Amino acid sequence: MNVWMLAALIAVVAIVVVVKRLRGEPLNARDLFAPPLVLTGLGVWALCKADGLTGTDLVWVVAGCLLGIALGALRGATVQVFGKDGVLWQRYTGRTFLVVLGSLAVMAGYGFLAVRLGMHENARPVQLSIGVGFLGEALVVGYRGLASGVPFAPERARRR
Repeated sequence: MNVWMLAALIAVVAIVVVVKRLRGEPLNARDLFAPPLVLTGLGVWALCKADGLTGTDLVWVVAGCLLGIALGALRGATVQVFGKDGVLWQRYTGRTFLVVLGSLAVMAGYGFLAVRLGMHENARPVQLSIGVGFLGEALVVGYRGLASGVPFAPERARRR
């Protein structure tokens, strides 16, 4: 799969997830954790296939992942988690989008700084950045859901 096709696929998946969460959707564990784990796995795979990575690159990648998880966790704290029809639901709020914009600015600055200080451009897979951000969000939203005492929604096939 070429790079542009992969980037388009990732963009479509991210847009679908955001639109669904903006409208509000039942919160189940598979839908919460599968997309970030798949994207993170694709990012790690892309890193493994990259040529010429150095120890410095890996330090920048690990630090970027930690920053991405932290920013995703901050975003997750702004997601509305509530009970509806006896199960958990989630909805993005206006504050969520403010955090998204701030996160994009912080990550863009981090990426610029990393490249200026010697990180190879191919050591920055987009799917890894998106995946760890959504993973940080999922961890916080999942924790808040568990703490609420309301059960997670069943998977779609079981809801019908």
